[in-house]
Amino acid sequence: MLAAMPDSAPSPVSAGGASRRAGGDACPGTLRLHRADDGALARVRIPGGVLDPDRADALLVAAERFGDGELHLTSRGNVQLRGLGTECGGGLAALLTDAGLLPSAAHERARNIVASPLAGLDGSPALGPWLTALDGLVCGSAAAASLSGRFLFALDDGRGDVDALGADVTLIAEGAGCLLRIGAGDEMFRIPAGEGPRAALLAAEAFLRAARDSGAWRVKDLPDDVRAELVHAIGSAAGDPVRRPRPRTAMTPEPGAVTGPHGSAAATAATAATATAICVDVPLGQLTPAQWQLLTDTARRYGNELRLTPWRGIVVPGPFDEGGVAEALRNLAAAGLVTTPESPWTGVGACIGHPGCAKSLSDVRAEAGAAVGPVGRLPVYWSGCERRCGHPHGEWIDVVATPGGHRISHVRGERRDPPATVRNDPAALAATVAAARA
Repeated sequence: MLAAMPDSAPSPVSAGGASRRAGGDACPGTLRLHRADDGALARVRIPGGVLDPDRADALLVAAERFGDGELHLTSRGNVQLRGLGTECGGGLAALLTDAGLLPSAAHERARNIVASPLAGLDGSPALGPWLTALDGLVCGSAAAASLSGRFLFALDDGRGDVDALGADVTLIAEGAGCLLRIGAGDEMFRIPAGEGPRAALLAAEAFLRAARDSGAWRVKDLPDDVRAELVHAIGSAAGDPVRRPRPRTAMTPEPGAVTGPHGSAAATAATAATATAICVDVPLGQLTPAQWQLLTDTARRYGNELRLTPWRGIVVPGPFDEGGVAEALRNLAAAGLVTTPESPWTGVGACIGHPGCAKSLSDVRAEAGAAVGPVGRLPVYWSGCERRCGHPHGEWIDVVATPGGHRISHVRGERRDPPATVRNDPAALAATVAAARA
């Protein structure tokens, strides 16, 4: 049985003092807004990306009442509201609290949990009990309130999709048990499945103690010796060690209908008669009110749930009966959502860019749209500056705006190929990006 981790040093919160980490955690939430060039920004944490239709309705009301009306998906399956007035904080918080989207003011930025979006829908294990338990444990822990908005939990159903995201604490379903991974290291620990959520919380609390003097916000930021000590302490409490490299690239849900067991390909509306779920991608992660309402109505008609993915897509669980899957995919495609892997938008992402962000050197969303062409083998992400906010993980093509044009490079995990530089020439930029993705 997993015991409490060694308590050699109290966490900042449990000791009753402030964090000593250098600088402040500037990650936005719903109580602490971020000021952007297009207005204030709120980030609403959606643990596991799971929403019921009523809470989805509340998010749309919030976007239309306080912001620009659109909903932006993040690389952690959360929702951002943009164009907010600077005085909206109290009204926004009250609306989200009433909807059950803000269960703890102290923990709202600590509820960073991603989960395999197809879990339980294609023969893989369901993760709902883990998700509910972990979110409740995080919100009930005084120490966890001091986790930064960057700290990430991941719940993987065994396929390796969210394990590839490099979370700080990852639980991976395996048979009747689970594996616990700390950071991106190869070493994991086998524990009973029922102890998984508690083990994840204890690991996060142990990280806080280890990070007290280092200024680290995430496990990867710890000094090497401190990180090794942390993993050793957790392993001593957890038990059986297992060595397995973290997947370099996630197996993301393909747009279309989920029709078979774990690992089967998605189907198009023309070939699918029934489906356990429908997957759509959202161009650049940006949803209009009409698109969001259509997705919510579809969910309410079938499985009564939406799952936002860390790849800026949405899974609508079913079941969908014969005719229903074709109708749903047809309506979603007509609304501008991606329902087939052959869409030129598949794998294309971008930060908000100019004019929404003062640091951006160009309107990268417009540039990404102008460069959309044949479907590429690799995903591509356009960034308006060197910060690369929201960039993917694993293998991808990195396009960064520079004062004189763009720099394009092939990223493979922690390695990066020598970049190609393209001056301000849209045709040459599109051709270079297409060649890099091929």
